[in-house]
Amino acid sequence: MSRSPGFPDPAVLGPAIPGPDVVGPDVVALRVTSEIDAAEVRQEARRLALRHGFSTVRAHGLATAVSELAMNLVLHTTRGGLIRLTAQDTPDASVIELVAEDDGPGIPDLALAMEDGFSTRGGLGCGLPGTRRLVDSFTITTRVGEGTRIVCLVRRP
Repeated sequence: MSRSPGFPDPAVLGPAIPGPDVVGPDVVALRVTSEIDAAEVRQEARRLALRHGFSTVRAHGLATAVSELAMNLVLHTTRGGLIRLTAQDTPDASVIELVAEDDGPGIPDLALAMEDGFSTRGGLGCGLPGTRRLVDSFTITTRVGEGTRIVCLVRRP
């Protein structure tokens, strides 16, 4: 999937050329169009976090955030979208960047969508606000008629 016009590149997680103390990024990218895809990317997220030394609790938190965003791609777009996870390790830290993007309808009222309890489909309204609480950094860019891009960072404590 190509990036929707106007969306900036995500923050760089490490140096462009890995130095001697930096291992290159570990990337998982999956197109999500169905609930099965959402389940698969959730499992991959958990495995990626565990592979990079995250605790079981932190790995499951990342997997839950991924699951929420993946199901949004299934429920709110006609063609799905892309989930990309990039893990970067340095001697001092490990960071996983989660990017969910689509070229779907966009979110007409982002402030309302970020409120606990708001749902357009009759759910609990915990998806986006809950995801924001599960990650260390959460940025969402949306344009009606063009799509939505969410970038999250999860750090190994």
